[in-house]
Amino acid sequence: MSYADVNGLHLYYEEHGEGERPLILLHGGFGAVESMAPILSKLSAGRRVVPVELQAHGHTADINRPLRYELMADDIAALIGHLGAGPADVMGYSLGGGVAARTAIQHPDLVRRLVLVSVPYQRGGWYPEVLDAMARMGAASAEPMKQTPLYELYSKIAPRVEDWPALHVKIGDLLRREYDWAGELAALPMPAMLVAADADSFAPAHVAKFFALLGGGQRDAGWAGTDRPASRLAIIPGATHYDVFDRPETAAAAIAFLDD
Repeated sequence: MSYADVNGLHLYYEEHGEGERPLILLHGGFGAVESMAPILSKLSAGRRVVPVELQAHGHTADINRPLRYELMADDIAALIGHLGAGPADVMGYSLGGGVAARTAIQHPDLVRRLVLVSVPYQRGGWYPEVLDAMARMGAASAEPMKQTPLYELYSKIAPRVEDWPALHVKIGDLLRREYDWAGELAALPMPAMLVAADADSFAPAHVAKFFALLGGGQRDAGWAGTDRPASRLAIIPGATHYDVFDRPETAAAAIAFLDD
C-alpha cells in the first residue's frame, strides 16, 4: 500500500503480483481497490498489477478541483512516471474506463495496451434511463446510497467520510458533461480491447461502432487470421453493467489480450 503525490493529489495505489511491466487497474464510480478484488486476484496471478483509487475515492482524499476524466488521466500518467514503469498496460471499468481511455488519448507513449470495460465512446451512447439517473446524481442521492455496500466500504477507508455527499455532487457533474471521443479513439496507436455485457447500460450496437473506430469488424480475417485487427472485442453473456467487471470471462479475455 503506497501513495504517490501527483498533481496536488495524494494518490493511493497498491501493488499485487510480479512482473516488469505493470497493469494499471482502475475502478468504477464510488469504487476502491477492495471492490476490484474478484478481477484483481485473477489478473495478479500472472503479472504485476497496480490498482489505483482515483480522486475522492477510497483512501485518496478529494482536492479542490472538479472530477474530470482528463484530469484523472493526467494523474494516472504521473503515477506511471512515479513508478518508472512506462509504457504500462491500462485497464479501467466504467468511470475508470473513461479515465483509462483519456490516459491513452492524452499520453499514448505511456500506454502499451488498453482494456476498456463497459465504457461508451460518447455520452449519448448510454440508454435514456441511464442518462436520466445521471441527471439526478447529486447531494440528494448521497443519503439513500448509504444503504449500499459502496458506502459501507467508503465509510471504512475514506480519509474524510463526511465528503460522501460532495463525491455525489462531483460525480453527478462529471456524468452530465457531454463528450464524444470518437475521433481521438480512432487515432490511438496502441491495440485496445473492448469488454461489454450483453445486457449493459448501452446497446450492443454502440459497442460494435466503438470496435469499428478501433479498426475492428471491417473485413474477414482470413482462414489463417492474418487480417485480424490488432484490437479486440468481448461481449460477456448474461452480464450487466453492474457485474461485468467481476465476471471470470472478463479477466480471461483481458489476460489473453495482454499476453498476446
